[in-house]
Amino acid sequence: MHHHVHIPLLHRRTNSLRSGLGCAALAMAVLAAVATFTTYHCSPSEGRNLLGRPTAILRSASSVTLSARGAAPVTAENGAVRRVSPLAPVRMIRGGQRCKAAFSGIPDPEDSGNFESNITPGIAEKVGAELHLQKNHPLNIIKKKIEEYFKSLDSKSGFKTFDNLPPYVSTQACFDDVLVPPDHVSRKISDTFYKDPSTVLRTHTSAHQTELLRKGETAFLVTGDCFRRDEIDASHYPVFHQMEGVKVFDPKEVPDLTNQMVVDDLKKTLEGMVKVIFGDVEMRWVDAYFPFTHDSMELEVFFNGDWLEVLGCGVMQEKILESSGLGPGKGDHIAWAFGMGLERLAMVLFEIPDIRLFWSKDERFLSQFTEGTITKFKPFSKYPPCYKDVSFWVPEKFEENDIFAMVRDEAGDLVEGVELIDQFTHPKTSRESRCYRINYRSMERSLTNEEVDEIQSRVRDKVTGYGGELR
Repeated sequence: MHHHVHIPLLHRRTNSLRSGLGCAALAMAVLAAVATFTTYHCSPSEGRNLLGRPTAILRSASSVTLSARGAAPVTAENGAVRRVSPLAPVRMIRGGQRCKAAFSGIPDPEDSGNFESNITPGIAEKVGAELHLQKNHPLNIIKKKIEEYFKSLDSKSGFKTFDNLPPYVSTQACFDDVLVPPDHVSRKISDTFYKDPSTVLRTHTSAHQTELLRKGETAFLVTGDCFRRDEIDASHYPVFHQMEGVKVFDPKEVPDLTNQMVVDDLKKTLEGMVKVIFGDVEMRWVDAYFPFTHDSMELEVFFNGDWLEVLGCGVMQEKILESSGLGPGKGDHIAWAFGMGLERLAMVLFEIPDIRLFWSKDERFLSQFTEGTITKFKPFSKYPPCYKDVSFWVPEKFEENDIFAMVRDEAGDLVEGVELIDQFTHPKTSRESRCYRINYRSMERSLTNEEVDEIQSRVRDKVTGYGGELR
C-alpha cells in the first residue's frame, strides 16, 4: 500500500567542466531511449497490444507506498500516489516495420517468444543487494525501528515481518491483484523492468499482499527493494526500498466491527509509529486517492520547518480481500494497509543529500552509522561536476524515460542529474527538438575530461540508435 506506499498502498513511489550544450541533451535522450527502447520483434503482419503490469502506489526514494491500495505502484491523478512519468510506446521493429504493439508499450503475454527483456546488466547486478538487510546501513536502521514498534503493540496475532521475498513477481500479483487498471501507465515497459511479458521486478512491495493474505497472514510488514524506470536526480534511483503494513480485522473476534473502527485503529497505530521515528512532532492527515483503498489518507509531519509527507494508507478495497479468500460485505473482514519509502525517510532523518550514497561502499560513508541510532551524515567530500549537453530532434513516439535509461546505462552512478534545458517545435516541419544537460559527478573522486567524453560519446550513439537526430 510508487513511486512514486503499498497494500498496494502508496509508495512514492530519488558534475564543473562544460563541453557543449548538445552533450547534456544527448545524455538525456539516451536515458529516455533506454527506458523505452526495448525492441520487440514481430512479423510485419502481426501486432498485439503489449499487456503489462499494474504499478503500485509506491513512491521512489521520495515516495510513500501504501499496502491497502494495492501493493503495485499506482499513481493517483492528484499526485497522492507516486508520480509516474508518462510511458512512451515500445518500439517494435522487424524488417523496418513497426508493429501495432509498439504504440501500447505493455508487453503481451501471448507473444513471449518475440520478447526481449529491458533489464540491463546494471539493474540485474543490484538484484539481491538488499540494502535494507545490511547491518548499520541507514535503511536497515529505520526498518528495525519500525519493526520494533510493531512488535511492542498489544496485539493477539502480532505482526510478522517479511524482508527477503523474491523481487521477481508476476504481473498478476504486481498489478491485477491490487486493482491496477489494464491500461495503466505503470504497466508499460518504459516504466517497469520486465523479465518476460508475465514477470517483472516488483514496482512496489504491495505485489506480495494478496499472496500473504491467501496464506492466512492477517498482520504483517513487508520490506523489500523495488525497481522502476525513472528520472535522474538526487532523489530518484531505479532501485529503491519500501515498507508496507497490513492488518485484517475478523468480525468474529471484534464485536460490532465497523469501518470507522478500522480507520481509527489505523490512525492510532501510524501516529504511534511516526513518534518513534520523528519524536514528538506535529502531524496532520490529508485526504488522498489510491485505487487499492478507500478512506485513503496521507500522514504528514511538521519537521525542520516544513510539512513532510511520510506515508500513504487506507482501508483495503473489498475486491482485494475477496480475491484473497476473505470475502467482501458488511460484517465480514475489514483490513487497513499503509506504505512508505525508506529512502525518503532516511534522506530526511540522516540528512543524506544524494540517493546514490545509499549504494556507496566507501567506508567514509558506511562508518558514520550505528545500529539503533539516527545520526546526521557528515559530507566527506564534494567533487566538481562536469556538464555535457545533448541536442537532438526527437523521434516519433518519444519517451523521456528512455533518455534517462540510456544515460543511466552508460554512466551508472557517475551521473548526478539529467535536465531538460531547452525545447522547441519547428514552425514549418512541426518537428520537436530537445536539449538535455547531463551532470556527471562522482561521489568518491574527481572525474577526468577523457572518461566523461567517452561516456558522452556512447550516450550520443544510443540517442542516434534510438532514432534521435543529433543537432
